[in-house]
Amino acid sequence: MGAVIEAEGLRKTYGGKVAVGGLDLSVPEGGVFGFLGPNGSGKTTTIRMLLGLVRASGGRASVLGVAPGPQLHRVMPRIGSIVESPALFPHLSGRRNLEVLGRIQGIGPDAVTAVLTRVGLGDRGDDRVAKYSLGMKQRLALAAALLKDPALLILDEPANGLDPQGMKELRDLIVSLGRDGRTVFVSSHLLSEIQLMCDRVAIVQGGVAITQGTVAGVLALGRPTGLLVRVADPDRAISALGAEGVGAQRTGDPDQLRVDLPHDAGARLNELLARSGIYLSELTADEVDLETVFLELTRRDPKP
Repeated sequence: MGAVIEAEGLRKTYGGKVAVGGLDLSVPEGGVFGFLGPNGSGKTTTIRMLLGLVRASGGRASVLGVAPGPQLHRVMPRIGSIVESPALFPHLSGRRNLEVLGRIQGIGPDAVTAVLTRVGLGDRGDDRVAKYSLGMKQRLALAAALLKDPALLILDEPANGLDPQGMKELRDLIVSLGRDGRTVFVSSHLLSEIQLMCDRVAIVQGGVAITQGTVAGVLALGRPTGLLVRVADPDRAISALGAEGVGAQRTGDPDQLRVDLPHDAGARLNELLARSGIYLSELTADEVDLETVFLELTRRDPKP
């Protein structure tokens, strides 16, 4: 099989409002794919079209080789999903919630125990969901999506509202699921989380993918803005560089400076500091993060 998820010119309009404006997308099999964009960029609408929850206004799409529509039921047993807020029964235990769902799908209690353990709720499965933290509820929703042992997981903003610890727990879990050979398609507006968990990414603006590829490839679209250096005496280095007309600033690291030179000017920087008897213990390009690339790309107008 080629791409697990494909879209070509996918569109959705509500009246005169364009929610998704001609999306092209290709998600390969295996790993974690990030679907990144600000709130209102068409991510949830796209997911709803892929899952057959709303009908596209134009274009085409396929999920596991099947177009959303009457035949989608053929592959639904291989798809797990969380779309927006998960529906849970707060008065029931986590285990009972999953047992009820499993019974509908013909899935027995052994699978329930297995997924509770997988998401880190093995020792809390018999507690009422009303006592769960938001992070635990999200992990329980993910357990529900895993009950069918799906090949494809589609997760819509799974980290929404989580504290940093909850985000890390969920991120580690999603990364481990991608390493199992599943394909995890996760939408988010949290750029740092996407960069940490994903192998590939598509950046969406106005319902259009403005770039997609490996995370490393997308990061390469950005421009390093300087050099990071580590020296024994940062203040003296700042003065020496200033005398040569080169700006430098401290970073949050007490021994590190950010120097206003191109990322390929390491030899020149080393020479400038050596003139003053200052020697580098570390020199690296100031790495571009996904947030920088995102802001650079979304300043441009999206494709019509």
